Amino acid sequence: MKTTLVRLFSRFFLISFSFIAPVVNAALPMQIDGKELPSLAPMLENVTPGVVNIATEGSVQMQQNPLFADPRFRQFFKVPDQPLERKTSSLGSGVIVDEKRGLVLTNNHVIANAHQITVTLLDGRQLEAEVVGTDPATDVAVIKIPAEELTAVKTTDSNSLRVGDFVVAIGNPFGLGQTVTSGIVSALGRSGLGIEGYEDFIQTDASINPGNSGGALVNLRGELAGINTAIIAPNGGGNVGIGLAIPINLALQIMEQIIETGEVKRGFLGVSMQDLSPALAEAFGLEGQTGAIINEVLAESPAEKAGLIAGDIVVSIDGKKIKNAADLRNRVGILPVGETVKFNILRDGKESEVVVTVDENNQVTTAPKAMNELLKGVTVSDIEKGNPYFGKVEGIAVLDVQRGSLAWRSGLRASDIITSVNKAPVKSLKEFLSSVDKKNDSLLFRIIRGNAAAFLVLKK
Repeated sequence: MKTTLVRLFSRFFLISFSFIAPVVNAALPMQIDGKELPSLAPMLENVTPGVVNIATEGSVQMQQNPLFADPRFRQFFKVPDQPLERKTSSLGSGVIVDEKRGLVLTNNHVIANAHQITVTLLDGRQLEAEVVGTDPATDVAVIKIPAEELTAVKTTDSNSLRVGDFVVAIGNPFGLGQTVTSGIVSALGRSGLGIEGYEDFIQTDASINPGNSGGALVNLRGELAGINTAIIAPNGGGNVGIGLAIPINLALQIMEQIIETGEVKRGFLGVSMQDLSPALAEAFGLEGQTGAIINEVLAESPAEKAGLIAGDIVVSIDGKKIKNAADLRNRVGILPVGETVKFNILRDGKESEVVVTVDENNQVTTAPKAMNELLKGVTVSDIEKGNPYFGKVEGIAVLDVQRGSLAWRSGLRASDIITSVNKAPVKSLKEFLSSVDKKNDSLLFRIIRGNAAAFLVLKK
């Protein structure tokens, strides 16, 4: 059976209901043996006003054949100059986390490409929202609505969650309107699913479906523990009891960075690593041990300055065990720049503690505003070891393109290799940054993608 990871936003649609005769049931007793029946209603009455429905309207540029970038081709075949766009609309959810500032947490994929965002409150009010900032790597977005008589959902420490804790999911599945379901925490720290760049999900069996994206996962005290973001479902269907939520600690950390600096700066360690597989653990004389092996330490990196060397095995960070290399990458990648963390490592069979100050990644460059507005949201680097083009092609590697950015709409994608800018070859990151260090109205890139080459134009 095919299993699909489903992000939980839904397209607009209409539902028609035929008339159904009311069914009269005997009322349930309010008490049994003098004791009130347990109910989540009192808690939900306080929480549900802070969970909102989100509707968006936007457009995406349709990918075109590279030939359309040639003005002579367009002129000969009388192809219109304007880009081909497709209108989009979606439904999702959000959670008010700051009633004084009108801040709402949701998922990046709920509002991506949106030109208009409408937030509907539980009391029926509809408010226009503006985007404060987004972080596609964690799928977190912050939007703002007028701070008028709002109710925020109190947050909890998501690190205190335990498998088996009861939780409640609140959102807007299939655009039906606010819906509440309950379940338990099924697992913690889920990663390696390939949904986001950085993953540390809460897994729950509370029933969530498309449209629940950005909604609330709360504990029985009505405290926000996570932001619902995806489900694992067979054949792209609905809920089968495997839902995923972003821990609220991570979401709030991302939100504060977005508010303070307008962007999220990733923690940088400066190592390459691999999983400590059972075979490697046996070879190292560490049967049953989990962790990540450091293969290489970059010169002048935070790892080298802290004293880490190739062959070290990282077994925990700040007392929390490391499962594998992906787990280590996620833990470091979501740390703010300047954070000091304690690494427990095994070296020559002996355990020791190394204190590392996380730095900003100076090996990867996001093109800043001062260089070229056309490259906003694009992250590039030199072609490094591990890249299939390393040693084969001269150019620079595209690591990330923010969905909805001008570059993304123009067709640039992560994993592309840029070999020239405005017909001039670029062999290094330094040359690339020098080439785009102008306020051009357009940029012409030659790219390699897979086994094919093409030209792309980025134009205001």
